[in-house]
Amino acid sequence: MFNIRSVDLNLLPVFEAVYEEQSLSRAAVRLAMTQSAVSHAVTRLRAMFSDELFVRRSRGVAPTPTAEAIYAKLHDALGSMREAVAERRGFVARTSERKFFLAVTHPLGPMIVLRLLERLAIAAPNISISASTRSRPIDLDRALRDGRIDAAIDWIEPQGDQFKSTVLFEDVMVAVARKDHAALRRPASMKTLREGSFVALRPRVEGEHPVAGLREWQRLNLRVTMEVSEILEVFMVTSQSDLFGLIPRSMEKIARSALGLRPLGIGPKSASVPIKLIWHAHRDAEPGQAFLRKELGSAARKIVERG
Repeated sequence: MFNIRSVDLNLLPVFEAVYEEQSLSRAAVRLAMTQSAVSHAVTRLRAMFSDELFVRRSRGVAPTPTAEAIYAKLHDALGSMREAVAERRGFVARTSERKFFLAVTHPLGPMIVLRLLERLAIAAPNISISASTRSRPIDLDRALRDGRIDAAIDWIEPQGDQFKSTVLFEDVMVAVARKDHAALRRPASMKTLREGSFVALRPRVEGEHPVAGLREWQRLNLRVTMEVSEILEVFMVTSQSDLFGLIPRSMEKIARSALGLRPLGIGPKSASVPIKLIWHAHRDAEPGQAFLRKELGSAARKIVERG
């Protein structure tokens, strides 16, 4: 029978970090420990659970089935403990030294993060923000669940009642071309779209798109000549070629002034594309997380209002 008194609770955050980072060296950096100390802790964990837990691979380590099962129970428990401690200590934005990581997939992401940093410089100068603005975030669902990402702004919402969201603003996709494109000198018609060629963002989902405003464009079966990995590449390629592109209406002013793009003025009667702020339900009531979401939402809305 497993004796809980034999468990060194200090080892559990090490297990969590190695599991999430899948690397002893990255776990050591995250925990501010030496790699040898992390390796020693993993050895003790293996003895504690009578299992290898992590097996070496070409880059880092991979968890065993036993480690998968332990993590599924352990992570939520550690998260609840951290939240309880945070609640007990209280959260004071002006003095907090919390570190948050964000995923902002919308092309306005860099500007939203800049506005957020400006707001925090006044309200919470010691809080640190790191952000990824990748158009195709890797394993976003798991990262939100694991706590590696505190909040995300996206148009694709993770599935399951373990996630919460709120709509920040409504966007719409519009077709654009470079300002001297021959298509802009002809009357706008759906024929123009169907005869043209597009540069498009590589799809993140298979089959019909779950977002109505994108699904309507998908159903037109337009000719896609080039697929790119980042949505800002759509702007660049469209401005330098005869290819059409699809961009969010919220970026139209920037597209006009910076890259000389112009809307074609044609397309489906698109439903909107709701841009959502997403977080994990376990962090819903935690004061620091609530503060982050409030400031992030305000920064995003302000950017859109100003065009």
